[in-house]
Amino acid sequence: MKQYLISMYQPAGAQRPDPAFLAGVMREVEAIGRELREADCWVFGDGLHAPETATVLRAAGDDDVLVTDGPFAEGKEYLGGVTIIRAPDLDAALDWGRRYARATTLPIEVRPFQGEG
Repeated sequence: MKQYLISMYQPAGAQRPDPAFLAGVMREVEAIGRELREADCWVFGDGLHAPETATVLRAAGDDDVLVTDGPFAEGKEYLGGVTIIRAPDLDAALDWGRRYARATTLPIEVRPFQGEG
């Protein structure tokens, strides 16, 4: 089985959703995670802190590395969480991605890892 990255993008600067709505989203996301585990498709997944917690490292010469706070790029959306799954093919991975999109109402990106065939 190939591995795929499922990326969840959140709108930058958005207010935290209503607690009742968020609770429903979390129930759905947890159910998808359980089903992925039961299907032996789960590899890893978790949410990320906001982009302003990021640290960017950039080669700046022979042996020098520049370290800066905050996100590398400004954007209207940021990577809010990731899940890595195993799936037999892209269509199966997209089915899981569709479930996350419906559950979270967020844009979801599904990408295969290199070296997986």
